[in-house]
Amino acid sequence: MIRNLAPLATVALSAVCCAPILDAQVGQMDGYLGVPGERVDESYGGGFSMYVAAWPLLAEHPGPSFQTGLFGTWMHARADAGTPGGEHYSDIEGGLGWWRDTRFPTTTPKFIMGGVALDFVAWANGPGAGKGRDWQHPNGKYGVAQLSPFVLWPPDGLDLKQGTCGELFGYGYLPLPLTEPKDTTAGANVPTGNQCWTLFLNTATFKGPVAFFTPFFFSRVTVGHPELAGIFLDSRPANPDRAIQMETQYVPAVVAADGDGVQYARTAPTRFPVDAAGESILVHKVMSYRRAALWDGVERWFAGGPTADGTIDPTQAVVHRFTGQGWSTWRIYPPDVADEARVAIDWRSLAAPFAPDPSTFGYRWNADVVGIDRLTRGGLATLPPFFAREGSGERARWRPRPADAVPVRARLDAASLGAPNPDRPEPYVTPADGCWAEPGPVAGPFEAHLGDGSVVEYRWYRFADQPALQNADLSADERERLQARVELLHRAWSKERDFLPPPERGALAELDPALLVRPPKGLEIGYVPIATRQGLR
Repeated sequence: MIRNLAPLATVALSAVCCAPILDAQVGQMDGYLGVPGERVDESYGGGFSMYVAAWPLLAEHPGPSFQTGLFGTWMHARADAGTPGGEHYSDIEGGLGWWRDTRFPTTTPKFIMGGVALDFVAWANGPGAGKGRDWQHPNGKYGVAQLSPFVLWPPDGLDLKQGTCGELFGYGYLPLPLTEPKDTTAGANVPTGNQCWTLFLNTATFKGPVAFFTPFFFSRVTVGHPELAGIFLDSRPANPDRAIQMETQYVPAVVAADGDGVQYARTAPTRFPVDAAGESILVHKVMSYRRAALWDGVERWFAGGPTADGTIDPTQAVVHRFTGQGWSTWRIYPPDVADEARVAIDWRSLAAPFAPDPSTFGYRWNADVVGIDRLTRGGLATLPPFFAREGSGERARWRPRPADAVPVRARLDAASLGAPNPDRPEPYVTPADGCWAEPGPVAGPFEAHLGDGSVVEYRWYRFADQPALQNADLSADERERLQARVELLHRAWSKERDFLPPPERGALAELDPALLVRPPKGLEIGYVPIATRQGLR
C-alpha cells in the first residue's frame, strides 16, 4: 500500500495523563506490527517474493476513513558510495489492504502495486491507476504497463475472491530486460535504465507475470534533478534487507472516561486468521534473488539465444530467516492528542509472535482475552473490543477488559464506529481521446462483473499501443522492439505452472474469477486487456 514515509520503531508515551474524556469521542487505532528477520548479503538485489495471509481484518467495512495494509514490504533501490546525500524516497511497496480512495470496498482485501516516484510526486498502483484521478495530471497513472493477456487489472485494485480467509497470496517483483538503457530521458541529457520491475503472482488460479513498472516512471524526475540520475530502481539493484510489517493507518475506535477519569476504549471488531491449532500463519517464505536468477537467461533469449522458460534459478536465491520475535506499535487515542501522548496497546497481552519454522512468522493468541472461532471458514481470532488505559507516563498502556468490567460501556456502544461509504461512488473513467484512441483498441468493449459489486469495462490493445507505453518515453521503434519481446513471452510462458518458488505450507488464495480473461480469437499473442471504466452495476 502507499504508506507513511518511514515505519514506526517505537511509540513515545506522554508522562502526563490526558484530561478526562467525559463524552464518548470517536478516535482511532493505528500503528505497525513488525516481523524481525536476519539480514542477507546485498548481492541479492534482484528482487523478492513472499507469501502473506489474506483475510478480512474487520468484520464490517467501516467507511472511507479506513486504511490499512496486511503484511507486506518496502523495496528501495540500494544506495552506494556515489549516491547523493539526503533521503530521496522512492520504492515499490503496495500489497494487500484497504485504502481511503478505494471506491468499491468489501471486507475482502485488494492488491495494489504501490510504486512511489521521488518523494511521492507520483505513485502507480497498477495499469491506469495512480495518484488521483485527474487525467490532465497523470501523476503515475501511466507508470505501469499491462503484460499478461490473462488477468484484467481494475483501477480500484486487483480483487481477490470474496470470502478469502487465511489463504496465502504469493507475489514478488523481479526485473526483466524488456527495454534497452537510454542515454537521454524526455530529451534531457540524463540516462534511464532498463530494469522493468515485473509483478509475478502465485495464486491458486493464476501464476506468472502480470504487469511491470516502466523505467521512465522512476527516472522521469531526474529531468529536473540530473544530480539524482542513476539512483532509482530503473537502474539500481534493490536493497534486499526490507522491512516486513503490517501498517495500519486507521481502524475506528471510541474513547470515554468514567467519573474517576479512567479512560476506556472500544474498537471495531478486528480479526486475524487462525488454523486448527488456533495459531495465525501470516508471512511465509520471503526470498531475495540475485539478478541472474531470471534476468541473464531472458537477456540471452532476447539476443537470439535459447528460450528462457521463466524458471527462477534457486541457486541464485536466499530464503530470509525469521527470529521468532516481533513488535507492535499499535495504539488507541481520541482526537487532538499529540503524538507523544498516544498510548500503546499492550500487544503482548493479546498475542505472542513465533516462528513455527525459520521461514514462517505468525502469532499464538491468548485465548483468555482473544476470541478464537475455529468454525468460521479458515478460522478467525477476534481481538477484544474493550480496553482500559492503565498506568501513567511511559508505563501507560491500553489493556483488554471484559465487557462487563467497563463502566462506560453504554456510552461506548452508543457511539458510531465509522461512516458508510457513498451509496453511489463515482466511477473510474479513462479519457476517450489522445493515446487512448490513437491508435486505439482493437476489440471491445467487454465487461467483467466483480465480486465487489462493480463492473469493469475493458478493451483489448496491441501491447505496444497501450496508453502506458505511449507515455513511457519510448520511440516508435523502441516500442516495436518491446512488442517483439513480449510476443516471445506470450508464446513461451504459460499461466499454469509455478514461476515463483511455491510455498511449503498452507493453501493459495484465488483471484476474483471475473478477472481471469481470455484473449479474443486472433489476439492471443501480443495483445492485453486494458480497463477503461469501473463503476457500480
